[in-house]
This record gives sequence, structure tokens and C-alpha cells, in this order.
Amino acid sequence: KLCGYLQKLSGKGPLRGFRSRWFVFDPRRCYLYYFKGPQEPLPLGHLDIASACFSYHQPEAGAAAAGDEPAAFEVHSPGGAVTVLKAATRQDMTYWLQELQQKRWEYCNNLDAAKRDSRTSPTPSDFSKGLVAKDNPGTILSQNASAERARNILAVETSPTDLVGEQAASQPAPVQASAINFSLKQWSTEIKNSMSSLRKGSNENRRSIFYTTEEWELLDPTPKDLEDSMALEEKRKHLAEGSKGRRLTSSAFPFDFGRIPHKARRPLKDMIGSSKNRNSSDSSPTEWCSGNGNRLVSELQLKYQSQQEELEKLKKDLLSQKELVRLLQQTVRSSQYDKYFASRLCEGVPKDTLELLHQKDDQILGLNNQLEKLNLEKDSLQQEVKNLKCKVGELNEQLGMLMETIQAKDEVIMKLSRQLSECEDSTSSQSGAINSPTATCTNKELLELDRLKDNLQGYKTQNKFLNKEILELSTLRRNAEAREREWQAKYTSLEAKLCQIESKYLILLQEMKTPVCSEDQSPAREVITQLLEDALKAEPSEQPEQAFFKPHLVSEYDIYGFQTIPEDDDEEKLVAKSRALDLRSLSLSENRDISTGVKWENYLASTMNREMMRCVELKNLIRSGIPHEHRSKMWKWCVNLHVKKFKDSAVPGYFQILLQKALEKPNPASKQIELDLLRTLPNNKHYSSPTSEGIQKLRNVLLAFSWRNPDIGYCQGLNRLVAIALLYLEQEDAFWCLVTIVEVFMPRDYYTKTLLGSQVDQRVFKDLLSEKLPRLHAHFEQYKVDYTLITFNWFLVVFVDSVVSDILFKIWDSFLYEGPKVIFRFALALFKYKEEEILKLQDSMSIFKYLRYFTRTILDARKLTAIAFGDLNPFPLRQIRNRRAYHLEKVRLELTELEAIREDFLRERETCVEKRDLISDDEEDS
Repeated sequence: KLCGYLQKLSGKGPLRGFRSRWFVFDPRRCYLYYFKGPQEPLPLGHLDIASACFSYHQPEAGAAAAGDEPAAFEVHSPGGAVTVLKAATRQDMTYWLQELQQKRWEYCNNLDAAKRDSRTSPTPSDFSKGLVAKDNPGTILSQNASAERARNILAVETSPTDLVGEQAASQPAPVQASAINFSLKQWSTEIKNSMSSLRKGSNENRRSIFYTTEEWELLDPTPKDLEDSMALEEKRKHLAEGSKGRRLTSSAFPFDFGRIPHKARRPLKDMIGSSKNRNSSDSSPTEWCSGNGNRLVSELQLKYQSQQEELEKLKKDLLSQKELVRLLQQTVRSSQYDKYFASRLCEGVPKDTLELLHQKDDQILGLNNQLEKLNLEKDSLQQEVKNLKCKVGELNEQLGMLMETIQAKDEVIMKLSRQLSECEDSTSSQSGAINSPTATCTNKELLELDRLKDNLQGYKTQNKFLNKEILELSTLRRNAEAREREWQAKYTSLEAKLCQIESKYLILLQEMKTPVCSEDQSPAREVITQLLEDALKAEPSEQPEQAFFKPHLVSEYDIYGFQTIPEDDDEEKLVAKSRALDLRSLSLSENRDISTGVKWENYLASTMNREMMRCVELKNLIRSGIPHEHRSKMWKWCVNLHVKKFKDSAVPGYFQILLQKALEKPNPASKQIELDLLRTLPNNKHYSSPTSEGIQKLRNVLLAFSWRNPDIGYCQGLNRLVAIALLYLEQEDAFWCLVTIVEVFMPRDYYTKTLLGSQVDQRVFKDLLSEKLPRLHAHFEQYKVDYTLITFNWFLVVFVDSVVSDILFKIWDSFLYEGPKVIFRFALALFKYKEEEILKLQDSMSIFKYLRYFTRTILDARKLTAIAFGDLNPFPLRQIRNRRAYHLEKVRLELTELEAIREDFLRERETCVEKRDLISDDEEDS
């Protein structure tokens, strides 16, 4: 973990100086966060290392160049911002520069590799565990061998001191005597850190700035704000007359704690600058005018900023009004068409033809919507191409600046080399003269020679570092250009595919418009048949280098390993492919909304220096869904949270001991486990064949649990729970996940032979359905539909094989954090989602048939989550517990009565001679 103390140049005027900060590198986003101290939960800001370049200056001729002196280096960010950091020693500075270069190199290469597959996350996948992580290895693109060799040659290897690394957190921060460790710029964050430290351990449900239901949000400054801030700074520099020399400007504050509604507010930077100018003004008229000019500039800047925000607000309103007008126009056209259709075409036209035309009209609207989605995707790709071009231009400018710097350094090195040779010649020529004044002069020249040699060595080291920096920036620029060409090719392919689709459907519309005599020989039927064949046709295999240019809208397996399209029935294939396309469209639209991802990154950044704890903000984030790249970490944390007492009381290596016992001595559950392994998830590639990696892991976890809990041993349903857990967890963590579900979440006898707890939950669910959805409950009662035959499996295996995979894993996210109440919430939400469709069905057979598959047609996870955690409130856990206790007694009484009836029957059969003769075939054989 790259972390440690550095001093950051910040502040203005008398407050400007180096302040000690604790820096932590986050490899997820290639950010370098800085905190006030190692124990602070909230960062003061961050530096984007992925798009930054580095440089440092060699000490001047009279400055000390010893290795234990502080050494400063610069981080150049996009937009011209320069952050000056100072390490405690030159050795630490060299180590930080080498590590930051290496982290940037690895992240950018991993980014290029991940973007070649649009279905994976662009972040490095080494944070995931389990079977899913095996599908997304963090591969690095093969780089130029000469570039790699040159990087290794130019690398300056060095080891860190005690102020770098996790061990540095236990040491006091290095503070300069003249430094004032207070920043007006980060006052709000420091206050929040202080309040957070006071609240530690007081209440689990505390809130922070990342609380998702509040209107506060962590915002990054826009490029426009950075440009305005830099322009104002330049004006102040020209107006100030007493300044001497050129000072480095600190980077803009990277976070802006503001409300989401854009309101005009005066930047804190401007207030500090104007206050500085007022306080530092003298009695001279010239400087007094300069102070007034600064105040006038600040006021003009404030007015300009408020007008800009008002203009942005008006633009947004204009766009919304345009969209409203477009929708109204579309509605008017549709109504006019319906009116014309009803008045002109309905006369003498059969009803079946009218219904068919209505259906085709709906299909046309659906195709128009799909066309709009493709246009939105095309616009986003064009915008990304523009951004990449801007980034390439910035990298070219930085490269030119570094080349000029190296040229200047080379000239200085040549000059010093000539001076060194001249000094050596003069020393050798005067070696014969031996007198006191000559000896003193020779000693001075030797000292000067040593100093020049040290400077020369420093310039050589700096030259090697800058050459390596140029080499890396050039390689990254070429990668960016290649990525731009790939995106352009993909955009062209998408546009061509869109044209093909539009052409085919225009032909279909033309054929539908043309009247035909015989329905059997209709050309429209031929066109439709051809379109269906094209839709179901398997895509030909492609070369690896061509695979990126073709847009893969639907792949054979999703990111979890589930098969997207079945192999048997053509009709099922068509429905499955249509569902997969809808899921892909929803996924693309959700990826455009990055607010949830930003909230997760901010929350995880706040936990880098403290342990994660249960709180309201974390619960709301988990309910919105855990991102794919963080799911392994969060699932493991949730499991450990619930089974901590079990793991603390267990011996070390407890899982391996159980597994070894199961392998040495099979128990009665082993045979049933082997029979169910291949029937667990046959539509998932990790469990589809006996040689699949998941099969052996599944066997190990189930055998170990059968020895831990012999009362249950094994029950059909446990295999599916373990299979889902193994997709994101390792074997031992999946074992404890099963312990959490069976022994912590669910009541006793839930997975025993009688399934007593499962029967009780079905009765509790009936009560909740009658309370939350009374119309639907009355509808089921009217037609005598026993829906518990469907919902029983939902509860037993937590919706595995009942909903689409994206919704399944969002349900499991909340389930592992909150417990079994989530199952009741989502079971009710599924019925409420399709309540109107179910109420339209008017016979028991069609209702039951619809209930068997309707959950697979629900694709919008965001809407389903909103119903489960919003529309169904209040949802107290105490009510579920009370109803469980009530129904448990009733079920036990019923089971007791059944057992008594069974015993009476057996006793009567033994005593009655006639009934004793009526024995089964098995009894007769025995």
C-alpha cells in the first residue's frame, strides 16, 4: 500500500506554505488522496495520477544537495493546475516519483485492456474474488519490448524511509517550524473530520456527507471554474506591485461541498484573496488603488459567476421544454392518426386486420424508441472521441514542455562538464608548485570540484527521470490514439448496423402496407420469416484483433456466467434474445448515470483509514446495488459481520478440518450431494460440467457444512445458495455465508426434513400480501389460486432461478446486509410490479400459468428496488417475528394432529385383519 507523509504547498499570501498531509494511493481510480492525518475518515482532496505528469528541479549551485535535505517535486494535472509536494528526504522523493510512475503505467494499461470488452468494468478486476473474477483477469496489453527495456534502464531504484508505508502512520508527522498547519481552504472538511471523530462509537446509525437521501453531494470543480479561477489569479498578479519573483500557484481545491441546486455563492478563494489584499495594503496611493482594483475584480467575478449559473439553469429549462414539446407533438400525431384511422379505415375492414395494424403500430413505436437509444449511444461515443482528442492535445503540449526542459538540462550538463575538465587541467598543471597560498587555492578548487561532481550526478539522475517520463507519456499518448481509433471503428460499425436494421424494417413496413389476396402466400410472411432467421442466426467466429470493432450487443454468457440464450426452442431463443437486448439497453442507460458509482467511490475513500461500520448511508448504498468490482469485498464484510461470534469461537483452520473429515469419512448426506451437483445451476458455465471449477468448490463447501450441522446435513436448496455465494467468494467465505443464511438469518427447522420454518413463512407472506396488496389477495382468493406453490421456492433459495441475474444479485446485496426481511420485501414487490397484469386474468389456469414465468419478464431493477424499499413502507421486523411465532404454534398443532391420525391409522391396520392383508408391494417383497 503506497502511503506516507508529504508536505503540500497550499494557501495564499501570509498563509502560503508547506503543510504536512497524509497521502494514500487508491488503485481503484488511480487517485492520490490526502488527509489531515492517518486517522481522519474524510479526505481533504485528491490528485488524479492517471492523467498527471511529474517533474522536479535540481537544487541551485549554492543550495545543499545532500540526500537528507527536503526535496520538492511537482504534479501537473490537466487544466494547468500544478501541485507542489515536498518529501522529507531526496531518497523519499525519488521513491514516490518511481512508485507514482509505475502505478500510472499499470493503471493506464489495465484500463486499455478492460475497455476492449464493453461488458466489463474499466477498473482493475483484482479486487474481485470467486468464480466471476476468473472470467475478468487483469491482463495488461503487450507493450513494445524496446519501450519496456528502456523503462527498466532509465529506472532509478531506491528504497523508502520510515516516513513511507503503513508503518509511518504510527510516527508523528514531520512539521516545519515556519509552517502553519491550518487551511482555510479545507475548513469544511476539517470540521466534518472533527465531528466524525467525536461521534466514533456513539451510534451505529450516524450520518456523514455521503448520506444518499440528503441533498448534499461531493462535487468536482468544472473546467470552467478552474479557468475562471486561474484568470482571476493572473489579474491579481498584474495588479500587485510589491511582488518579487515568480511563485508557484497551488492547485485548485478538488472538492466543492455545495448543495445540488446551483445557487450563486462567492468562492472562498476570492474572499481569501480580497482579504489578503486589504490587510497587506500600505499607505501609498498606488497600493491603495491596487486594493480597490482587487475588490472591484472580485465583485465583477461574483456577478459574472451568478449570471453564468443563471444562464446554465435557463439552458436546462429550455432543453426540458423542447423535450416536452417533442413528446406533445408525437402524442398529437398519434391521436390524429387514430382519429383518421377510426373514421376512414374502419369501414368494412375486418376486426382481425385492425388488431394486426394496431400491433404493427406498436412495433413501429418500439423501433423508434430503439432508434433513439442508438442515437444516444452514438452521441456519447462522439463525445468520448472529442474528449480523447483533447487529452491527446494536452499530452502533446506536456511532451513539448518536457523536451524543452531536457534540452536546457543537457546544455547545463555540457557546461558543467567543460568546467570540470578545465578544473582538472588547471589542477594537473599546478601540481608542481608547493607553497602555502597555492595549497590553499588547490583545496578550494578540490571542494568546488566535488560540488560540481555532485551537481553533475544530480543532473544525470534528473535527466534519466525526465527521459523516462517522456517515454511513458509518449507510450500513453499512442495508446490513447489507438483507443480513439478503436472507438471510431466501433461507432462506424454501430452506425452500419443501425442502417441495416432500419432498412429491413422499412421493407417490412412496405410489405405490410401492400394488400395481399392470399394470407398463406403473403410476401410479408416471407419478410418476417427472413427477419426471424437473421435475428436467430449465430454470429460467425472472428479473429481476436477484429473482435473489438464489432459491437457485441448480446453475448453467449453474462458477466456472472449465466447463459443468456437457450439452445433448444427457436421461440424461446427469440424471447430470450429480446430479453437480453432489453437488459443490455437498461445497463447502458444506468452506466450513463454515474452518481451511484461516485457515491460508492467516495464512501470507500472515507473508509481507507478506518474500519467499515453499519450506518444508514451504507444501507442506502447497498440497497441501490453494490458495483460489480466491489461486490466480493462487501459480501465478505457482510458475512463476517454476522458470523463474527462463530468464527471467534472456532479453532484456527476450522473449515479445512471439517473438509478433511468429510473427505476421510463420508456421511449419509454425501450421496445426495453428489446427485445434486450437476443439477444445481446447469445454465451457468461454472457448474455446467463435472470438470467445471465450481463443481469441486461446491462439493467441498456442502460436505464441510454437513459435518458442521448434522441436524440438517444437506437439504435440496442449499446447493443453489452456495453456488451463488461462490461466484463472488472463496470456498471458506462461501462456507461462512451458508452458515449465515441457515443459522443466523433463517429460523430453526427452515432446511430440515419437515421444512417447518419454510411453511411458517408462507403463511406470514399470505398475511402480508392481504395487508399490502388487498386487491391482488382478493383476486387470488376468488379464483382459489394457491400462489405459495410458486413463492415457496423464492424463500427457500432466495430467488435463485426465479429472476434475471442482475436483479438476483441486487437482492442478494441487501439480503446479506439486512437479513431475511428483504425476501418478504422483494416477494411483495414482484407481485406489485405486475399487479395490474395479474388482475386482468380471469381464470385460475391462466393465473397460475402466468405466475410460473412472470418474474423473468421483470427487468428494471431500479423500479423494483424503489417498490420494495419505498412503496411498501412501513415494514417493521417485529411484525414479521410476531406473525412467525403465531403461525409456528398453529403449524405445530396441525403437525401433531397429523401425527396422531397417522398413529391411529397404523394401530388400526395392525388390529384389523382385513386391512392387514392390504399391504404394499415393498412390504410384500420384504
